[in-house]
Amino acid sequence: MMLTAIGLMSGTSLDGVDVAMIETDGRRVTAFGPSGYRPYTEAERHLLRQALFEAVDLPQRDARPGCLREAERIVTSAHVEAVAAFVAQHRIAFQDIDIVGFHGQTVLHRPERRLTVQIGDAASLAKAIHIPVMHDFRAADVEAGGQGAPFVPVYHRALAQSLEREGAVVVVNIGGVSNITYIDGDTLIACDTGPGNALLDDFMFRTMNQRFDAEGRVAAQGMVDAAWIGRALQQPFFSMPPPKSLDRNDFASLRIGSMAPADGAATLTAFTAAAIARIVPLLPKEPKSWIVAGGGARNQTMMRMLRECLAPATVQAADTLGWASDAIEAQAFGFLAARGLKGLPLSYPATTGVPIPMTGGVIARP
Repeated sequence: MMLTAIGLMSGTSLDGVDVAMIETDGRRVTAFGPSGYRPYTEAERHLLRQALFEAVDLPQRDARPGCLREAERIVTSAHVEAVAAFVAQHRIAFQDIDIVGFHGQTVLHRPERRLTVQIGDAASLAKAIHIPVMHDFRAADVEAGGQGAPFVPVYHRALAQSLEREGAVVVVNIGGVSNITYIDGDTLIACDTGPGNALLDDFMFRTMNQRFDAEGRVAAQGMVDAAWIGRALQQPFFSMPPPKSLDRNDFASLRIGSMAPADGAATLTAFTAAAIARIVPLLPKEPKSWIVAGGGARNQTMMRMLRECLAPATVQAADTLGWASDAIEAQAFGFLAARGLKGLPLSYPATTGVPIPMTGGVIARP
């Protein structure tokens, strides 16, 4: 049975709430609906940055000390507003939506402690929008010993299978953290590869009071410090085979030092590209094509550096294939909600390291 699903995603880059609608049976996507976006305000972003800081020492996943309770209220309210604006803009009737997939805002991801924390009150969201809400997608995987990330690979597979390409295809999502999905027939492998935009965004905010490097224009003017990248890539994470996952702040201790802003931006952009390329020797075959989604796909300097690092494979932005690059993660959580309703696996041993294919998600009803 086909379901109309809305997916909601608020990523580690803390930019806002993405909304997307799809028609799916949890195995394939039969239609793409519209997508939308509700940015966080500067005040909300400031609170969420504080929440990330205060979440570092969380003892358990339901604890909300300090500003975390207020941050959870803000996240929930932003998602209510995002859904309300989306259905109003596109004249969608609430009763025509079967399920909403609500990821929430990750504030801590420590799978080695069997702990992953996404804030957001699904019960309040369901009551406000009068639609069943599936949430808490990662918890079952982490409790079973998985990494709890990445969770979009099953959706990447559904998208890639429609392309009918020869050879191995990799879908890269560059958000706050970068992750890849390797697809070769029935083989599905996934992992985080390292920083995405998080280090670069934090650097731009700290040095230039800009939220990100628009189109990579600042980095394009700088010189890459190859020695710094060489040292950074010596971190043990980069030689670990997949599956593996990261917290947004795992590389926050890697400071650029006294580089000029353009050189720092160039170096951090090149670091993201080099970290993605480091996964190639750890894959079963060298991929023939790479498809780049997420905010990093709009960074022309990052795309150029990826093409240099991954040659002779082709590297193209997801938008050039007709995919809605900015909406893919939101679409994915609509897809995962449909899979969760049908009891289909959301994660696999080769995507998160969980011992067996694992379903997940919890339903909050209005």
